[in-house]
Amino acid sequence: MAGAIARREGSAGRVRLRASRTVTSVSKVVVLDYGSGNLRSAERALARVGADVTVTADATAALEADGLVVPGVGAFAACMAGLRAVDGPRIIGRRLAGGRPVLGICVGMQVLFERGLEHGQDTEGCGEWPGVVEPLTAPVLPHMGWNTVEPPAGTVLFDGLADARFYFVHSYGVRDLPLGQAGPPSRLRPPLITWAEHGDRFVAAVENGPLSATQFHPEKSGDAGAALLANWLRTLD
Repeated sequence: MAGAIARREGSAGRVRLRASRTVTSVSKVVVLDYGSGNLRSAERALARVGADVTVTADATAALEADGLVVPGVGAFAACMAGLRAVDGPRIIGRRLAGGRPVLGICVGMQVLFERGLEHGQDTEGCGEWPGVVEPLTAPVLPHMGWNTVEPPAGTVLFDGLADARFYFVHSYGVRDLPLGQAGPPSRLRPPLITWAEHGDRFVAAVENGPLSATQFHPEKSGDAGAALLANWLRTLD
């Protein structure tokens, strides 16, 4: 199987979160509560690296925060329904229009794309990126455990994290991100795409101006995940 997966947390990579990995100023971050996601795990992980974190569905707080985190677990359609119920697509769109950072995690990354195909259901996403979330083709699903990733040159999220492993739990993913190719125009500059493999090659993370996202769970990825979140927090300054 491509992309060797270690099943122990000790395989998260030999990353140790040093004092220099924490942010030097306190950024206010909202974790958007729309009924999905590892809210408290995300809250604790962000607080660990120095953020002032609030978990809320309040639109004003989400719009005014230095950074917005959109978590997500479960089915694409259910997450989109929950997100729409708290006006999430509008909140995300308004933040991005003003150049204000947003970080999607797991299904919180998937819903940023145009569409999701799950269990024969075709669901419209937020449409911030072109692309379709679809079933992976792999000998074993879900893809659950530790895996390496292939970050691009110029990455900010993965700065200092060469050879680190991150924790994935998913059966669906994006196999093509056609920004800059045929497809709808984007208000964001061309993205930096990080790839991973589990049977298929799929998008593991995207860095696209103020919009970033990871298919894996940084909040479950030990010191490597904490270092990545610290890297993201430094972009809020």
